[in-house]
Amino acid sequence: MSRPVAIIGAGIGGLTGALCLARRGFKVDIIERATALTEVGAGLQLSPNASRILIELGLLADLEKVWNEPERIGLSDGQSLRPLASVPAGAFARRRWQAPYAVLHRASLQKVLLSAVANEPRCHLHLGYSIEVDAERTIAEVTGSEPDIIVGADGIWSHLRNNVPGAGRVQFSGNVAWRMTVDNSLAVGLFKPDQVTAFLGPRAHLVAYPLREVSGFNLVAIIEGSQTDSVWVGKDSEERRQDCQTAFAGWNAGIRALIEKAASPTYWPLCTVDDGAWQDGKKIALIGDAAHAMTPFAAQGAAMAIEDAFALSECLSNGISVPDALKTYEAIRRPRIARVRRRAAFNHFAYHARGPVRIGRDIVLKLKGPEALAADLDWLYGHGAPGR
Repeated sequence: MSRPVAIIGAGIGGLTGALCLARRGFKVDIIERATALTEVGAGLQLSPNASRILIELGLLADLEKVWNEPERIGLSDGQSLRPLASVPAGAFARRRWQAPYAVLHRASLQKVLLSAVANEPRCHLHLGYSIEVDAERTIAEVTGSEPDIIVGADGIWSHLRNNVPGAGRVQFSGNVAWRMTVDNSLAVGLFKPDQVTAFLGPRAHLVAYPLREVSGFNLVAIIEGSQTDSVWVGKDSEERRQDCQTAFAGWNAGIRALIEKAASPTYWPLCTVDDGAWQDGKKIALIGDAAHAMTPFAAQGAAMAIEDAFALSECLSNGISVPDALKTYEAIRRPRIARVRRRAAFNHFAYHARGPVRIGRDIVLKLKGPEALAADLDWLYGHGAPGR
């Protein structure tokens, strides 16, 4: 009989972790505080390093029904809309990185994962239970047995993190994200339906990509801003909306009008978890945002949670003790997370550049070309590919 595992949190990382562990013979209980699973937010980019793992779990056919595979990832000037650079994706991504680069609604990915969990006899989902204090006792009450391993996949405001001595703390990053969707008819002439585009400007940038589920585009506008609350929930207010409009003053008139007219946008203070322990040396491990939430400038938040889930399942399956497996997991993942953090910090600097730095950035991007830019991403998107 395999060692029982309890996963706290039924988000993308938790559900992926449950499938990874179940496929390796573990009995997995997933415990979620919500009484129903409804993903907040909208769009999600799945780079090849993440989609590769989902394909290994047998989810490709279901995912292909709901995602788009853009032909390229482009950078453009937010004032003139002038293209600055692009990286080929589509069929190129499948050839070079041996897995797709795709975009889809978060809710669609969660539904695919939930369906797979429901069809996996080793997985059991428990909704409406909060694990805040005395985690082991509460888990035993919910599942009927005490787990040998507890995985914290409960996000940036993780309660389980309090059970890991020396774990990181939540910090406000100094940036705020506005999330919204727009209909195709409103985006004509602004956004390309076969491309993920990041429009760059001083102190702000806007990412746009097509979403099949809304017959339109997902928009994420990231601006420098202040934090007024500590709760991670989407919200909207006239005061905050004015902050967003001010940040895009001087941008292309069409983009400004689209942001101003967007229905029910929500803003999210972007927080991170600073460096700290991800496991307690006994039986608790943290994955994804619970361990190392980062800014979205490299579009790798969900991908890192998926990678963590896969890596943890591998470590727990290699025949060593649980404490040693958890230490190995942390040792393997730390360098990878650190490098992705550095990439996100670099992108932040480059995307929001102004003055002479902005001019230099544009020159460098023009000189590099698509193939060179793709090669710069081999370490990120090619992670886990055969032969790499």
